[in-house]
Amino acid sequence: MSAIIETRDLRKSFGAVEVLRGISLSVAQGTVVSLIGASGSGKSTFLRCLNYLEQPTSGAIIIDGDVLEATPASNARQDRKTITRIRTKLGMVFQQFNLWPHMTVLQNVTEALTQVKRTPAKEAAEIARHFLQKVNLIAKQDAYPSRLSGGQQQRVAIARALAMQPKVMLFDEATSSLDPELTGEVLQVMRDLAQDGMTMLVVTHEMGFARDASDRVLFLHEGRIEEDGTAAQVFGAPNSERCQRFIASSLK
Repeated sequence: MSAIIETRDLRKSFGAVEVLRGISLSVAQGTVVSLIGASGSGKSTFLRCLNYLEQPTSGAIIIDGDVLEATPASNARQDRKTITRIRTKLGMVFQQFNLWPHMTVLQNVTEALTQVKRTPAKEAAEIARHFLQKVNLIAKQDAYPSRLSGGQQQRVAIARALAMQPKVMLFDEATSSLDPELTGEVLQVMRDLAQDGMTMLVVTHEMGFARDASDRVLFLHEGRIEEDGTAAQVFGAPNSERCQRFIASSLK
């Protein structure tokens, strides 16, 4: 299976603090990879570096054949074009929903299609309805975000990302701001995407999802990958003592 995401010795520093300390990773198309670890281990920073929401300090990122080398000598203009191409291939869902409060659900999903992809309005609406159906929210297409629960708003955010038809979905703690009773509906949408074969990188504290829905689990500690294996390996017999302690405490 070919790699759709690859990083080589990816590093990121904020001032004197090195948050990513050489992440080298290859992700096969159609796989679900969960990133687990304590807060501050670099998980979210890694996701944000993939689409250049954070610029890496050094290293390389390859997304579906597009290569970005984070070096002082890189060509800025060419990098901007490459970054734009990479961002069209990556859909990202954040902790916060970031919906436009003055737009309906349908308008929230169609906005990027019409403004970024220049999709005609009628076609954009058809695409949006398709993905709202996928997240079980077609009945809410004319509602405003203020009339939705947190779980429903996050599902709209997922539909909005899917409508751009990315090759990879990045989830950065997509359920962390939700009440426990609303978490399940968002995780179910993510499980459905996994069943459909969507390539996904998921930063999560939901150990049940990581264990049950992932093809691969990475445990990050202090900016490095300390454990990398199948869900059965990482949850059943991790080599790292820190990983063992983290999983034991998380599953209590």
